[in-house]
Amino acid sequence: MSPAEEEKSLPLPERWPRASKFALSACSAAVAELVTFPLDLTKTRLQIQGEAAAHRNGAAAGQAVPYRGMLRTATGIVQEEGLRKLWQGATPAVYRHIVYSGVRMVAYEHLRDTVLGRSEDGSFPFWKAVVGGMSAGAIGQFFASPTDLVKVQMQMEGKRKLEGKPLRFRGVHHAFMKILSEGGIRGLWAGWVPNVQRAALVNMGDLTTYDSVKHFLLLNTPLVDNSVTHSVASGCSGLVAAVLGTPADVVKTRIMNQPRDKQGRGLLYKSSMDCLIQTVQGEGFMSLYKGFIPTWMRMAPWSLVFWLTYEQIRRICGVSSF
Repeated sequence: MSPAEEEKSLPLPERWPRASKFALSACSAAVAELVTFPLDLTKTRLQIQGEAAAHRNGAAAGQAVPYRGMLRTATGIVQEEGLRKLWQGATPAVYRHIVYSGVRMVAYEHLRDTVLGRSEDGSFPFWKAVVGGMSAGAIGQFFASPTDLVKVQMQMEGKRKLEGKPLRFRGVHHAFMKILSEGGIRGLWAGWVPNVQRAALVNMGDLTTYDSVKHFLLLNTPLVDNSVTHSVASGCSGLVAAVLGTPADVVKTRIMNQPRDKQGRGLLYKSSMDCLIQTVQGEGFMSLYKGFIPTWMRMAPWSLVFWLTYEQIRRICGVSSF
C-alpha cells in the first residue's frame, strides 16, 4: 500500500486532527450556547442598566432602572418583550462560539502538547496551564470579536424598542453590514481589547482549571476518566471563570454597546481602562460584578454541557480524551 493510500485509509480524526478537533469543539459549544443563552441575555441587560456614564451624557435621562436581580430581569424580558426575546442575539452567539471555541481548544492543545510540553509523567504544570489557557483564549476571542460585537448589540434591541428608540438592525447579516459600513473593518473589532482581556481571564479560569483539576483527580484519586471526573472539573472551571471574567465582561459589554460617532469612536469611554475607572468611580467597585449570578449560573451549566459533550464526542469519534 502506497503512503497516499495508507493515509486515505486512516480515520478522519487522524488525517486532519486539528480540523477534527475544531469541528468537535464547535459542535459542543453550539449546543451549550443554545441551552444557556437566556442567562447570557439576562447578564448583558444587568451589566448595562444603571450605567453612570450614560446618565452623565444624557443617554438615559429620565429612565428608571427597570430590573433588579436576575429573576426579575428575566421575568421582565418575558413579560414586556415575549418569551422568544430570551434568545435574541442567539444566532451571532452561536457563530461566535463556533469560531471562538474551535480556535481556543485547538490552540490550547497545540500549546500544551507541542509548544509548552507536558512533563514526563504526562502532567501539565500549573504555570504552563495558565499561560496556555490565557493565550488560547486571547487568540480565539480576537478572531471571534466581530460576532461578539453583533451579539451584544442585538441583545439590547428589545430594550431600545421599549424605550421608544428605533431598532438598529433587521437581522444578523444587516447588523454586520451596518457596522461595517459605519466603522469599516476596524468597526467590527470595536471593543476587542477588553474582549480579549476578558477571554484571557475566563480561559485562565476555564481551560486551566478544567485541565488542572481533571488531571489532578486522575493522578491523585481513585477517579477514572469518565463523566464524574469531567463533571467535577467542569464545575470548578465554571466558578473560577465567572469570578475572574465578570469585571472584564462588564467593561467589554459597556464598550461594545456604547454609542459611537461617525469615525467609530466611542462617545462614553475612551478605552477599557477609562470605562473601568468611570464604572468604579460612578457606581462603586461591586458594579464590576453586575450580572455575576447569571454569569456564574450560565458558566456552570455551560461548562458542564460543553465539557461532557466535548469529551463524549471525542470518545465516539476515536479522538483521545482532552
